[in-house]
Amino acid sequence: MCGIVGLFFKDRALEPHLGALLADMLITMSDRGPDSAGFAIYGADNAAVSKLTVQSETPDQSFATLEDDLRAALGEAVTLRRKDTHAVLEIPRGQIAPARAAIEMIDPDLRVMSSGDTIEIYKEVGLPKDVADRFDLRSMSGTHGIGHTRMATESLVTTMGAHPFNTGPDQCLVHNGSLSNHNRLRRKLRREGIHIETENDTEVGAAYLTWCMQNGATLGEALESSLNDLDGFFTFVVGTKDGFGVVRDPIACKPAVMAESDQFVAFGSEYRALVNLPGIEDARVWEPEPATVYFWSHADTSVPTEKAA
Repeated sequence: MCGIVGLFFKDRALEPHLGALLADMLITMSDRGPDSAGFAIYGADNAAVSKLTVQSETPDQSFATLEDDLRAALGEAVTLRRKDTHAVLEIPRGQIAPARAAIEMIDPDLRVMSSGDTIEIYKEVGLPKDVADRFDLRSMSGTHGIGHTRMATESLVTTMGAHPFNTGPDQCLVHNGSLSNHNRLRRKLRREGIHIETENDTEVGAAYLTWCMQNGATLGEALESSLNDLDGFFTFVVGTKDGFGVVRDPIACKPAVMAESDQFVAFGSEYRALVNLPGIEDARVWEPEPATVYFWSHADTSVPTEKAA
């Protein structure tokens, strides 16, 4: 079944409240996905720094010397900020690829949750409230974020099977539904050099969008292509460094509701996820149309990009 939430701020004054608002939205969707939960937060952009968020089953051991080891391997300044089983590594801008290669050598058991300039992804097995609490989601700030509560259908209940999935710089995807052609697409994308770690169908959806954009498509164009190339039923919410996108398959059997005001754009699998947002009573609330791409960017928050495929 699964639950999806997303929140994109037009009003920068709301940014300190992103974590608290997103936590309430995520927890409200607990009964749609009690197996595991995760969220992506897009924070402030520091032109000198990129980020890798990593996860460990043995964080006390793994994170004890990781900062020093990675600094020595790169010959560059590195800082580590730990949150429970996850740690955010801040590295010099442009050093993500060598940092990932160094991490693989230092500790092959570490799992990269996200990479980019502003994105941080946290996800674990457990109830959404427990996941939000263990990573202190309520204290986080940012420009936009998305979250997911999972009821597993296509793969095991594991940390790596939880959403969101990050397959490209500052890009992530959450999904409600099931893709029927993910095995064939996974093989094709791996042949094209796209890194896919799990057997989860959602990661294939995320990787497909990454592949499209690596071949010159915009996110909107990639989402439009997904309507033709992905078989099954799906509601996608996608995060990028600058924006927030939504698309539903042509049948649109998975529930979805959106709200937009002068201050924010929000998404929920059900309206009850949105009821505590500030000024929701004055927002425009609607159900996104089937086979229609919606996208909001911080480059232009006056109107959404909206296109029927």
